[in-house]
Amino acid sequence: MPDTTIRSNTDVVLIGAGIMSATLGLILKELQPDIKIEIFERLDIAAAESSDAWNNAGTGHSAFCELNYTPQKEDGSIDPKKAISIAESFEVSRQFWAYLVNQKYMDSPEKFIKSIPHMSFVWGDKNVDYLKKRFDVLQPNALFKDMQFSTDFSKLKEWMPLVMESRKESGKYAGTTMAIGTDVNFGELTRGMFKHLSQLKGVTLNFNHQVRKLKKLEDGSWRIKIKDLVNGQKRKVYTKFVFIGAGGGSLPLLEKANVPEGKGYGGFPVSGQWLKCTNPAVIAKHEAKVYGKASVGAPPMSVPHIDSRMINGEKALLFGPFAGFSTRFLKNGKYSDLPFSIKTDNVVPMLIAGYKNLPLTKYLIEQVRQSPKDRINALKEYVPKAVAKDWVLERAGQRVQVIKKDEKEGGILEFGTEMITTADGSLAVLLGASPGASTAVSIMVELVAKCFEEESKSVEWQERFKAMIPSFGQTLNDKPELLAEIRKNTSTVLKLEE
Repeated sequence: MPDTTIRSNTDVVLIGAGIMSATLGLILKELQPDIKIEIFERLDIAAAESSDAWNNAGTGHSAFCELNYTPQKEDGSIDPKKAISIAESFEVSRQFWAYLVNQKYMDSPEKFIKSIPHMSFVWGDKNVDYLKKRFDVLQPNALFKDMQFSTDFSKLKEWMPLVMESRKESGKYAGTTMAIGTDVNFGELTRGMFKHLSQLKGVTLNFNHQVRKLKKLEDGSWRIKIKDLVNGQKRKVYTKFVFIGAGGGSLPLLEKANVPEGKGYGGFPVSGQWLKCTNPAVIAKHEAKVYGKASVGAPPMSVPHIDSRMINGEKALLFGPFAGFSTRFLKNGKYSDLPFSIKTDNVVPMLIAGYKNLPLTKYLIEQVRQSPKDRINALKEYVPKAVAKDWVLERAGQRVQVIKKDEKEGGILEFGTEMITTADGSLAVLLGASPGASTAVSIMVELVAKCFEEESKSVEWQERFKAMIPSFGQTLNDKPELLAEIRKNTSTVLKLEE
């Protein structure tokens, strides 16, 4: 039979139609307008996995309220480095999104971002002491200067009436609030970005296309074998650069790429569920993102929060997420994903990491065994007057926590986002979860600097970076006046309340 495989060449291949690929594609087209890009997505729509509104927290992760970004050391002190870094990165994201709106690449920013206070809430002497220490170490920084702390019952009730309803005034509570927090619909944002990107010359967006194989050729380029899931047509695409941003599907593709930099990486899948409120009267009482402290052993994606959201143009109220375990790497994946990901080069790091993270295993077993009553009892810790009939269980997204080799530990479990690039810069892969989407712009700028090193140093590209991100090359935390100017500008363009 004749070979009917379609063959084509392109400058860049993006695998996965999520927030990362959309961001990278737009940045590259702004830096080099004549660059040719092909995007391949297994599903029939963009942002259907990790970027979808129901599959992530919807929080503009800026470390204003997420307590897992400020760990407490053994001596009791609080380490603010990660929180400051994430807050810096979110300011970069805001600048890029404002640029897209100013350029008329995106319309109606209110469709994907809105203002909402970011709050932390704890109870008990130990946790109140922790939150006060956290406030004391963060608030002196320019990025957090507007943060407020209170243990006053009436003030907390003013901030979060639904959370404080029917609590005893004699209790020990504390909270912080940042009025400039945001709610981000990453699904809407991603689809809007792809809508513009797909209209540009030299860009092709392919849905229902699954990448089967990747091979590095002798000349340094890549050959990618792809199958059209609708008509069965096979394709071979040749390219100089590949980005794998397929969420939980990135690890299997990294293994198929068979590069030295990918050896020793494994993944531990964690699924999620939300309790969704169905009572409009209860939904109307809450207008904030209120984060608490995670249970011992819980992964970062499982930090409990009572969360006011805008999804599909309607106000929603969610609580969770509740973690679970599935061997699938994607919400629409296969149960064979985890077993098939175990290879000779990662089995030892995975076993060691598993042994060293027994509290996580115990936590997941407890979560899986939860009854509906258990989940409502967990909700009542944040919404004391919650009743079961007002809440339904909604399936959330699937995340894969990164496991990698470590010279000292043997194998470690990474809870953040991991970027892997080959030595020649021809392949980049993104693994991991939170804070992912919120810091996508900073991650992709870093990726471009690594993989397009020479071009990135050129005066032309440097100027274009600064056009997209006015603070490019600077840190805002040590430049309060510049930070204030940029926040004011992005708030205006994105139609956010000051």
